Amino acid sequence: MSKNIVIVESPAKAKTIKKYLGKDFQVLASFGHVRDLVPKEGAVNPDDHFAMQYQPIDRSKKHIDAIKKALSDAENLYLAPDPDREGEAIAWHLVELLKNARKLKDKKIYRITFNEITKRAVQAAVAHPRDISMELVNAQQARRALDFLVGFNLSPLLWKKIRRGLSAGRVQSPALRLIVEREEDIEAFVAREYWSITADCEASKQGFQAKLTQLDAQKVEQFTVVDEKSATDLKTRLMKDAAGKLTVINVEKKQRKRNPAPPFITSTLQQEASRKLGFGAQRTMRTAQQLYEGVDIDGVSTGLITYMRTDSVHLAQEALDDIRATIEKEYGKDYLPDSVRTFKTKSKNAQEAHEAIRPSQARLLPHKIKSQLSSDQFKLYDLVWKRALASQMTQALINTVAMDLSSGKADTFRATGSTIAFPGFMSVYMESFDDKQEEGENLLPDLKEGDIVDLLDIIAKQHFTEPPPRYSEASLVKALEEHGIGRPSTYASILSTLVQRDYVTLDNKRFHPTDVGRIVNKFLTNYFTQYVDYGFTAELEDQLDAVARGEKQWVPVLDEFWHPFIKQVNTIGETVQRSDVTQEAIDEKCPDCGGQLSIRLGRNGRFIGCNNYPECKYTRNLNDGGDDTPSTFDDYPCPKCEGQLIYKTGRYGKFIACSNYPKCTHIESINKPVDTNVECPECHKGKILERKSRKGKTFYSCSDYPKCKYALWYPPITEACPKCQWPILMLKETKRSGKQKVCPQEGCGFSETIEE
Repeated sequence: MSKNIVIVESPAKAKTIKKYLGKDFQVLASFGHVRDLVPKEGAVNPDDHFAMQYQPIDRSKKHIDAIKKALSDAENLYLAPDPDREGEAIAWHLVELLKNARKLKDKKIYRITFNEITKRAVQAAVAHPRDISMELVNAQQARRALDFLVGFNLSPLLWKKIRRGLSAGRVQSPALRLIVEREEDIEAFVAREYWSITADCEASKQGFQAKLTQLDAQKVEQFTVVDEKSATDLKTRLMKDAAGKLTVINVEKKQRKRNPAPPFITSTLQQEASRKLGFGAQRTMRTAQQLYEGVDIDGVSTGLITYMRTDSVHLAQEALDDIRATIEKEYGKDYLPDSVRTFKTKSKNAQEAHEAIRPSQARLLPHKIKSQLSSDQFKLYDLVWKRALASQMTQALINTVAMDLSSGKADTFRATGSTIAFPGFMSVYMESFDDKQEEGENLLPDLKEGDIVDLLDIIAKQHFTEPPPRYSEASLVKALEEHGIGRPSTYASILSTLVQRDYVTLDNKRFHPTDVGRIVNKFLTNYFTQYVDYGFTAELEDQLDAVARGEKQWVPVLDEFWHPFIKQVNTIGETVQRSDVTQEAIDEKCPDCGGQLSIRLGRNGRFIGCNNYPECKYTRNLNDGGDDTPSTFDDYPCPKCEGQLIYKTGRYGKFIACSNYPKCTHIESINKPVDTNVECPECHKGKILERKSRKGKTFYSCSDYPKCKYALWYPPITEACPKCQWPILMLKETKRSGKQKVCPQEGCGFSETIEE
């Protein structure tokens, strides 16, 4: 038997560590947490200094038995769960379980941590062990107690005041508030029309555009031109004044420097993986965990990245040396700055003992190990590797030019452009941003003050202001981080919990609140305002961080929260009626009995109903068909009885039904296929139909399915590919590339931009 037992969370991690420690060490996995609170009232007792009752987790019992058996002849126990509060708590719970089982008699107990699973890091950790940090353990216990107390006391209140089966979370509730408030902003938004005026110019046979910036010597604002008549009149006037020519009155040439982004922390990794790879937060963290714990590279389990739950942008000196050596070897000295680049961590509570997320060995180039990784593993490792290397590369040098042109009157146009003089870090990695279209490179002709250019046309283009975009996973994580809600280890679980509770849905990768989510948010913001306040939630997180640093005691922190909270729960339970929460009066009387109509919450969402229920049973759907869908089909009567077809909502969502129900029971799917009138290019028998998948995503497939399984993700058009002669093309539209005609045939590669 081995003298030394090492306990980690996962078997993958155990496999990787084992090869670094030799025959005197046996490495076992606890498979995550081993104890949790007893799932009943009183598991946390506020009257007894918040004493917590724990019990072993059922699935962990066999793993604990294996650890007990291995400990029988061992001398030393090394506890090596992850280097954060959760990992510290797992180590402590293991000790408590083994102590109760009397398996630690005469055993020496050590706590070891490492930020990367490499031979150097693991052996250094074993050589420099420490005791379990009760400050970190108590911070985790305080968080667990808070979440338990909030959930165990708020959830029954939601059952009583809204509907059975609901639950509330301390951190998820402010996140839900963010999503609902954004949706309310979108609904309240009123679009405003405005027009942009652009000069289409040419000089030395090179075309370029210049935007109108001054009109009659006054600065042109967004709403200077607000209707078509004004835009048309202005276009006519500008063309007449210019007489086909514009004069260059000013040229500004500058060279600016652009610095790289810092290496990843948890939140920025989740955001960039969402933008660049389309990964959800859970998918990102699951893949990162695999890369951290170890992947087989040339038959050896190798940890590829450092610990992925961190809010520090710090890099260890040996990591910097490795990264700089790799930059010089792979890209040359021109891409290596004279000194190391340092970044300042934004979070005041960041644990600087942790590092940013980086490759454990920069010399392991992504493309060289691609064949040994899964698709997700390669994509995420490539992202982490490039970001880390770019953070230590030279600045990019960008030449910019701004040119003012005039018609000789008091009107000015400005053209701007840029070229990359030296790419620097941009040759490896460019950071992306939410809801912003990256500007393309605008090359301008080489002109000087006094030069004359040809004015080909004045382009007047109509625009409308747009509402704020709904949150994506990336932008919601960013908002949570900015508000101080949650910590690196909780972002993914916050998002998944909201979806699992049916408080929000993800449609086209954007969060939409459900009717139940809206009602729950309304209840919490009206009656528990303080506890869903962003500032209050962030302050509580700061207090937990202070407990972890040993600056505060955990029981007083819980005590300060608990007493006003439970008082509010009891007050609301006694004074608020269910109708106060689930009903919202509207300015309309019931057409059947003259009573008050209200927006109410039913099994299938919100609807409009009479307050005199059950005496009066008048109801109708709320916003049937959505904001831009009619509630009735004026041109399509019921095929059975000639009645009116209407949208209705059932337990499985919206559908089309006859208004004469129950006399007429005709129903249709709202997702009925739509004929595109494009012949299937594969079987030449069916037509391509527009359909909806089970998740609501639009796709296009042959009407002769399942005999013909031809399908597309984009709308087909009857136009042969000029490159491979395939009978159809697809109409594809993206933010980056705009509208394009694209060949659906794999390997063809034909695409053609469609000008607006």
